Amino acid sequence: MSTDDVNPEEMDLAELRAEIEDIDREIVELIARRTYVADTVAAVKDDRDLPTTDESQETRVMERAGENAEQFDVDANLVKAIFRLLIELNKVEQRESR
Repeated sequence: MSTDDVNPEEMDLAELRAEIEDIDREIVELIARRTYVADTVAAVKDDRDLPTTDESQETRVMERAGENAEQFDVDANLVKAIFRLLIELNKVEQRESR
């Protein structure tokens, strides 16, 4: 059940919490997918002897995160903070795997 389909007044607290639980699982799945792709990027960088850090790409990611936040009416600073954390975690993993 999606909150888009039902009036919130018709949903009880357990249903709302179940919806959040589903969303949380989807977020973790997306983080796992993103991490897998980032690991693949790291392998390509390693094969091509490229540096781990690409500041221009990180800037583009952050700009895109801000634009997506605005599109969905979510606090852009919060979204950018999450993406900064994701980028830093990927960079740490890339450095450790080299």
